[in-house]
Amino acid sequence: MSTASVSDSRDADLLGRDGPRLVPRLLPAPSRDIPALVPAPAFLGNGVRSRRAVPTLADMGVRVSVVIPTLNEEENLPYVFARLPPGLHELIVVDGHSTDRTVAVALQLRPDARIVMQTGRGKGNALAAGFAACTGDIVVMLDADGSTDAAEIPRFVAALCNGADFVKGSRFAQGGASSDITRIRKLGNRVLSAMVNSLYGTSYTDLCYGYNAFWTRCLPYMHVDCDGFEVETLINVRIAKAGLVVHEVPSYERNRIYGASNLSALRDGGRVLRTIASERVSAASRRLWRSRLRLPRLMP
Repeated sequence: MSTASVSDSRDADLLGRDGPRLVPRLLPAPSRDIPALVPAPAFLGNGVRSRRAVPTLADMGVRVSVVIPTLNEEENLPYVFARLPPGLHELIVVDGHSTDRTVAVALQLRPDARIVMQTGRGKGNALAAGFAACTGDIVVMLDADGSTDAAEIPRFVAALCNGADFVKGSRFAQGGASSDITRIRKLGNRVLSAMVNSLYGTSYTDLCYGYNAFWTRCLPYMHVDCDGFEVETLINVRIAKAGLVVHEVPSYERNRIYGASNLSALRDGGRVLRTIASERVSAASRRLWRSRLRLPRLMP
């Protein structure tokens, strides 16, 4: 049984078919000190891709921490870990008290992995625990089910080294795609992205995708305090409210390799909507409170 690769021809066919409909994004120009950022595959025609080199982590000279939340993912970890690029500063596996051999497999594959046991429940809580344990310059959020490709990490890090504070993966930027997202989830994501863009003046193309990377100095602005899958939206909204520099890079989302997802389009879509509303109301309340502080006192 082999789970170490996904057919390149399938990837090429999917990207070639979806490419013309994807939203173009402008990425930052490379600096003199950082190798050129080439985020997307080049197409030579007939759905054939040529692979253009992206800079390695060794080229960029930064300490990269990867945080992977897990819950019963022992069958997926061999594939996920095999795609990790060399030169990582640390790999942090946050386990939600798995009942299978997730922790044992993680340590067998990567004896250098740091295991953090989750104190609460849900992806948001797991990421908060992982972020608190990071000691690197850059943090990368990676899923344990094989849907996010760890081989793309240098692309994210290069964008950070070229001036971004926070880098979002996008399945809908030019060169990105997904073989996993359903029509209803895609429609919901588009509506929610448009809502956040309208409220905060952002230009997110993929609000709910969980493949992100950022400098550790962003952590106080994010202050992750939610439990569920709405964590990606919470982070994106708070980064926007802080006025930080956000870049998007294209990413290809694959199907989960083994197991079933805990994501529910309706339930988690509702939680995302409540998060957007809550963050907007809290911002309005703070503005009102500040304006009242500035009011002059009336003389008796």
